Amino acid sequence: MAKYEIATIDGDGIGPEVCQSAITVLKEACGAGLLSFTSHEGGADHYVRSGHVLPDDTYAACKAADAILHGAAGMPGVTYPDGTEVGNDLHLRLRFRLDLYANVRPIRLYQGVDSPLKHFKPGQIDYVIVRENTEGLYASRGGGIVLRDEVATDTIVVTRKGIERVARFSFELARQRKGAPRDGKRRVTVCDKANILRTYAFFRAVCDDVAAGYPDVEIDYAYADAITVHMLKRPDFYDVIVAENMFGDIISDLGAATIGGMGLSASAELGDTHGLFQGAHGSAPDIAGQNAASPLATILSGALMLRWLGDKHADAALTESAQRIELAVEQVLAKGDHVPRDLGGSASCTDMTQAVCRALSR
Repeated sequence: MAKYEIATIDGDGIGPEVCQSAITVLKEACGAGLLSFTSHEGGADHYVRSGHVLPDDTYAACKAADAILHGAAGMPGVTYPDGTEVGNDLHLRLRFRLDLYANVRPIRLYQGVDSPLKHFKPGQIDYVIVRENTEGLYASRGGGIVLRDEVATDTIVVTRKGIERVARFSFELARQRKGAPRDGKRRVTVCDKANILRTYAFFRAVCDDVAAGYPDVEIDYAYADAITVHMLKRPDFYDVIVAENMFGDIISDLGAATIGGMGLSASAELGDTHGLFQGAHGSAPDIAGQNAASPLATILSGALMLRWLGDKHADAALTESAQRIELAVEQVLAKGDHVPRDLGGSASCTDMTQAVCRALSR
């Protein structure tokens, strides 16, 4: 019997291709008997067929599993009556129901990848964005008001508990890292609009309260508009950035653009008990079924899953397997024989999967 049960949801578009690719790599890295993968239904296509984006049995399986691995969800035109997309509701429901309050997005420039920021080399861009995942503007999901087809409102909601736990998560993460590439300092940057809105002033104040318990980690501040400039001009200054839900969503995609694009953007959505892992890109239905998608973001998300499970269960074998996957991806990219299409090459999803597996086996 496998030691860890992983619930998988292929989802929509390229989701099945990249999810199965990640499973192949995870099996290669961990060997037989350590992980067991069970596939479950969910997403926009399933909603069209059944009327359910997240079936009850899928939710139950995800709740019972040791971790959740997801491909991608969402299809153009598959929307609720209010116009919001059905597919995104899959991971949003899991996020809120399983209390996955910390969305972790590593921003790391790999060898072999050209950054649009030409002055920065691999090793000089290496930070993590921690997005508060259950509050902020997205807490208004499904609760906004459209009045007489004339006025629409959504409300931003933040709580002391919500801010404290994501801030504490960020400071603990900074303690585990080596510090910012520029100066080696362990640093948490609070991204907000505290100069304009009371909710963000409150967000900053609570982060300050948490920071008092971490004298070994420097606290820094950046307004959400200004940080979009700083992430381009001085990305090597950052170590860990913590932000409210909406701001975190926006700046993490900007960060991904600086390291080659969404095809390298892994993500982990973590709570105290559960974890959901998926590439941060969309379902890309225009290339679905063509074996053209890059699986690297999902593969790297699988490595994040192993790291999280390794920390949670004090299992060094999982942590070592995660390191091997990340090294294998970097070796493939650095060698340059297999380059996915989103990075300017012609390698297929299968090509990239096989190349990473070969690097693992060496």
